Amino acid sequence: MSEINWQKSSYSGGGGEQCLETAKVAGGILLRESDDPGVIVKTTPENLAAFILGVKNGEFDHLIG
Repeated sequence: MSEINWQKSSYSGGGGEQCLETAKVAGGILLRESDDPGVIVKTTPENLAAFILGVKNGEFDHLIG
């Protein structure tokens, strides 16, 4: 099994906690939270792109405000 190269946003907290990390693997995209790295969600690039567009359009603002 090859090593997974996780990436987190440059906007993440200074200590590295509370970060959403992503990784591209064969067959999809993996997502996890840095404070609970054992829980991993797999999705497709298309579904992730649709979600990101929704975030950019403010569709999920009610979840954080």
